[in-house]
Amino acid sequence: VESRTIQERFEVFHAAHPEVYEALVQLARNAKAAGFRRGAKALFEILRWEMEIVRGSDFKLNNIMSSRYARLIEEQEPDLVGFFNKRELKSR
Repeated sequence: VESRTIQERFEVFHAAHPEVYEALVQLARNAKAAGFRRGAKALFEILRWEMEIVRGSDFKLNNIMSSRYARLIEEQEPDLVGFFNKRELKSR
């Protein structure tokens, strides 16, 4: 049983795989430039395909982290504030 919170698990994963953040930022900017406004899960699925199928990454993208990435991106990327559809976090 996992004893760490979702936020703690996210922080560990993010520190180990900064390329996920960078790729999501690029996908979000591309989507925004094309006139789309989407939830993080849509971009997460595109990235999952790219990383797991095309690149053969040795890690898996866990869906529980998509909302954490959306919040982090909006905190750190001023041009993407308000881009993602977000719900209130149910767990920390």
